[in-house]
Amino acid sequence: MGDFVNMDKKQINASVLMPVYNAERYLEQAIESILNQSFRNFELLILNDGSTDGSEAIIDAYVAKDDRCKKLSWPNQGIIATLNKGLKEAIGEIIFRMDADDVCRPDRFEKQWNYLKKNPDCVAVGSKVLLIDSEGLPICEFIELEQHDKIDSENLKGHGSVITHPTVAMRKSSLMAIGGYRHEYPHAEDLDLFLRLAEEGKLANLPEVLLEYRQHASSIGYSKRAEQLASAKAAVLDAKQRRGLDVVDSTLTSNLFETPALPDVYRKWAWWALSGGNVKTARKYAVKALLHSPFNLNNARLLACVIRGY
Repeated sequence: MGDFVNMDKKQINASVLMPVYNAERYLEQAIESILNQSFRNFELLILNDGSTDGSEAIIDAYVAKDDRCKKLSWPNQGIIATLNKGLKEAIGEIIFRMDADDVCRPDRFEKQWNYLKKNPDCVAVGSKVLLIDSEGLPICEFIELEQHDKIDSENLKGHGSVITHPTVAMRKSSLMAIGGYRHEYPHAEDLDLFLRLAEEGKLANLPEVLLEYRQHASSIGYSKRAEQLASAKAAVLDAKQRRGLDVVDSTLTSNLFETPALPDVYRKWAWWALSGGNVKTARKYAVKALLHSPFNLNNARLLACVIRGY
């Protein structure tokens, strides 16, 4: 654990919102990556949303050790209610988002803080990420768009992944002005948030990798794909109506609502890892895809490529 820090509330310039639900496997690593930031003047609000594993004991240990850590706990209510409760309690002018299974690079907060200070018209800034798997193996770097117009244009197509939720630093005043997160868009609450924030100011992504973003085959983007895309569609149409834009639905097609099979997920990660030069990871997922679907020719072709290493 990091060194003990006693933080005067007057020194707190930022608040970190980290929802936790049964995250004991990765929680300590995630917290350590926050507490070891070069930027120090923040509070870490650890939002325990009714965890039933060992998460709360880990949280309590950090609360006892570092005054920047504060536990807020309640019966399970889901991420939207959890984030809104955290936002209400936050005292910092800047809100950093963080998930309990990701890893911050040490200079993340400092770089985002400085960017927001130098760009007062920006209301939310994310960054490039390194996708990692459940064991921490690198898959590939992700996020190419940096400028507001391109980010917002892709968001209006329903492509919410162009700014990654756990990477963002946001102005609390802007979040409060738009009413925080909305329950109407489950599993796409971040896309809805960014669409509304874009009407308050500019969005941006920093070009450096500032977060290691963990991928799980059971994550919302895979296990709740249909619900997520239905919410994304509704959020986009709502935004277009607010902005007086053409609301003809040309963004999300029906085939996108199909939940991908596990071999498809593994195959995608293998190709991504191969393109990112992470041959060990590519071989791991090529083998997994092949074991799940040994007679799929796509898996055989993939395995041949990863054996070659290109």
